[in-house]
Amino acid sequence: MTLVIDCHGHYTTAPDAHTAWRDAQKAAFKAGEAAPAYPAISDDEIRETIEKNQLRLIKERKADHTIFSPRASTMAHHVGDQQVSESWSIHCNNLIARVVELFPETFTGVCQLPQNPQSDLSVSIKELRRCVEELGFIGCNLNPDPGGGHFTSPPLTDEYWFPMYEAMSELDVPAMIHVSGSCNPAQHATGAFYIAADTIAFMQLLEGDLFSRFPNLRFIIPHGGGAVPYHWGRYRGLADMLKKPALDGHLMNNVFFDTCVYHQPGINLLNEVIETKNILFGSEMVGAVRGIDPTTGQYFDDTKRYIDALPVTDEQRHAIFEGNARRVFPRLDAKLKALGHV
Repeated sequence: MTLVIDCHGHYTTAPDAHTAWRDAQKAAFKAGEAAPAYPAISDDEIRETIEKNQLRLIKERKADHTIFSPRASTMAHHVGDQQVSESWSIHCNNLIARVVELFPETFTGVCQLPQNPQSDLSVSIKELRRCVEELGFIGCNLNPDPGGGHFTSPPLTDEYWFPMYEAMSELDVPAMIHVSGSCNPAQHATGAFYIAADTIAFMQLLEGDLFSRFPNLRFIIPHGGGAVPYHWGRYRGLADMLKKPALDGHLMNNVFFDTCVYHQPGINLLNEVIETKNILFGSEMVGAVRGIDPTTGQYFDDTKRYIDALPVTDEQRHAIFEGNARRVFPRLDAKLKALGHV
């Protein structure tokens, strides 16, 4: 039987005390004061936030397992300095680890990195290693624009990022390329910034030759790959004009798209344009779009329905729901085997 593995879940319902501490931390930094002590949060508080939200929806929508990370929109790497980002990331990741400990059959952790636009990646690498080696996490969320919507960071193919890629390759973990909240008033966070950043990341990778240097590096570009599948012919043509190899060999052994696309025609297009081996099931619930589609009467982010409706073989559906995730996240595959899911 196929497991339904959601590669894109965020803890958007974290306990109020966690969110309140973040507000206090930001206020303290602005005032030039030390942040208060992080509050005690009980297991029961965590259980309540998960059981009433993510776990309930996972059961209702007949999914099985979620790759779970801190809320992307509140990573906010542009807020404060490196120390602020590190402290916030550690508390966020520790909370994810507690969710996984309470619900090991249903959740596996992916970490937030303590990036800062004025810093190198050494602190982020340290936190990645802690989360993978000590907390059992299986990947990370990598923000290509920690400045929050102004795109001042070097492209993903720049040597600035290489120490992170070396650590990821050593640990054999992938990254989801995921920006955070926007501090640019011209870019709505989830409607503009997210999709633009996904698309920009793909073009940066196309222009470079990153995977010849890091052949085992793996990236998931979320939200269906941004605008890329819709403009696949444009990117194939640009690769030709820029004297790059065809995309199937240049990028698509290392780059994958999720199914966080909230209507059936969009999922149909993704399936028609992108090879099955590059598509991972994802929903991002409870996330950016939480309402009910009036044309279907179903939740926009109930993306399993869209995959169920695709005209694909059982083997292809298995790959999208389970096989591809276990291949892209080998540490998840090992965990699931240990839980009896061979």
